[in-house]
Amino acid sequence: MLYWLTALSDGGDFFNLFRYITFRAGGAFMTALIFGFLFGRPLINVLRRRQGKGQPIRDDGPAGHLAKAGTPTMGGLLIVGALVTSTLLWARLSNPYVWLVLFVTLSFALIGFADDYAKVSKQTTAGVSGKLRLLLGFVIAAIAAVWATHFHPPALQMQLAFPIFKDTLLNLGFLFVPFAMIVIVGSANAVNLTDGLDGLAIMPVMIAAAALGIIAYMVGRVDFSDYLDVHYVPGTGEITIFVAGLVGGGLGFLWYNAPPAAVFMGDTGSLALGGALGAIAVATKHEIVLAIIGGLFVVEALSVIIQVLYFKRTGKRVFLMAPIHHHYEKKGWAESTIVIRFWIISLILAMIGLATLKLR
Repeated sequence: MLYWLTALSDGGDFFNLFRYITFRAGGAFMTALIFGFLFGRPLINVLRRRQGKGQPIRDDGPAGHLAKAGTPTMGGLLIVGALVTSTLLWARLSNPYVWLVLFVTLSFALIGFADDYAKVSKQTTAGVSGKLRLLLGFVIAAIAAVWATHFHPPALQMQLAFPIFKDTLLNLGFLFVPFAMIVIVGSANAVNLTDGLDGLAIMPVMIAAAALGIIAYMVGRVDFSDYLDVHYVPGTGEITIFVAGLVGGGLGFLWYNAPPAAVFMGDTGSLALGGALGAIAVATKHEIVLAIIGGLFVVEALSVIIQVLYFKRTGKRVFLMAPIHHHYEKKGWAESTIVIRFWIISLILAMIGLATLKLR
């Protein structure tokens, strides 16, 4: 919205700053952070009054989780509100990729909100049917995949780019759309599975988003993409504004989600943020790199898949409990130890993912 101020610029005054993505990204970050600090406590108070007993706690989970009974959920509203406000304020709203990531984020947030509402209103851990959630997620992802493909340069449409191998493109044809759908839906649900401990999901999401934001900025500039030998995707640089809002809003949320959490992210936040990561990866043609940067989410999701399949086949469990962060809880690791070590792993994976920009 503020980008229109560039029309008042003569090229050498204050208004000219609004032409620069880096300046507007800083503005988006600060806007989202302040939003989080201003509205965090009022939102928590409203959620606590409305939800009464808060998020239901699983009886078969780690014993330490029973102490968290009564903690309100749907804290993802704070993050989504912050990033949407900051993006609308600071991004160039004529950019199609901005609306693409906003569409995916808000759509998955609505699915998560419905699931959270069903849980707290019925005081059960079973919310919206898993099949319905997946169906709606795939519909949203299909729209996003076609949307992204339409605005990709002709040479990149329906193509799968590989990290490290700069000239390698695999033409998936019509299969690119279902592939992109799996990336977006898989990312949304992987983050959702990771959100099981205070502060566990939000920091890895911010780290992954920051890494993808750097990638979006690089591939959206012809000079940087040429220097790094990565595929140039014009317009994706504006996604950096969205990412800055996400990181700022995430930090504002973490202020209240730090142990002991005053509010949980809920599916409202985890599905929205996971979907956003997938959408950014599809928009920037870095779907495979997302699997590296978001490797923690991949492992969390795989631990559940392995556990379920192995149990159905043998009646035995591979892990003491899935997702894998609960396995370490059962082994006696302190919650803070698991959270911080998973943060470290996320940061390492993000650095490896960013390194693929130069390893060509």
